Amino acid sequence: MSRFEIAPGESLHFEYDPPTGGKHTFVFVNALTGNAAAWQAEIGPALRDSGHGTLCYNFRGQVETEFSKDTDLRPTLVAEDLKRLMAHVQPPRPILVGLSIGGLFAAEAWRDGVAAEGLVLINTLRKPGPRIEWLGTAMVAMARHGGSRLMMEANLPMLVNPDQLVAMRPDMFPGTPYEPMSPDDGLFRLMERSVTTDWDFPWSDLTLPTLVMTGLHDRVFRVAEDVEELTALIPDARSVTVGDAGHLIPAERPATFTRHLLDFARALP
Repeated sequence: MSRFEIAPGESLHFEYDPPTGGKHTFVFVNALTGNAAAWQAEIGPALRDSGHGTLCYNFRGQVETEFSKDTDLRPTLVAEDLKRLMAHVQPPRPILVGLSIGGLFAAEAWRDGVAAEGLVLINTLRKPGPRIEWLGTAMVAMARHGGSRLMMEANLPMLVNPDQLVAMRPDMFPGTPYEPMSPDDGLFRLMERSVTTDWDFPWSDLTLPTLVMTGLHDRVFRVAEDVEELTALIPDARSVTVGDAGHLIPAERPATFTRHLLDFARALP
């Protein structure tokens, strides 16, 4: 585990394992409420066993990072920090892998000059409009009044597959009062600013090989016709639909997810 200092009192937590034998480095870009540890339980070790490298990190505002109370944790800051981190680590033959909004951040970083041999978008593609704005605003309201537990309990039935829901059920609804997030909490500040995200990304400008992964049990963010339309704009897009997973494919079906990453890497020039 390492720390990348951006400025005094401002740093990112990251974990880097280089590849061997000229293979790729998978660079994981979290969802807004994610963290680097989520990639390391099964996915990271399996990729490294195949000779690939991995780079996981946390955004400013997520756990194990440092950030000032005066720092504007705006969405564009994440792509800027990813660009800084990539310049610092210089991982060989990177493949950017972004979950949910993390896929957008990865695409923005590539557009702004981050070198990559491939891009993986996991339940990322969506159109801007009142639906997305409503969802973002509602998430912030839930966090403000009931914290992350209220967000999870309210949304998980529409986000993940039934098996995952059964497995998580014993940890939900403990009967204790909900606790609001502090306005100074890094995650809350990230969420509050996320409503300003510009989802009108020029997907047709992506000239690198791109794997679009979607989970059929994602009934919050996935609009099938929108995903199909936006995927068609990407010049070199390959699509994978995971029928037994939802929004959190890496957590729900890590072995299936890893297999698709390895297949994608093998197919790259």
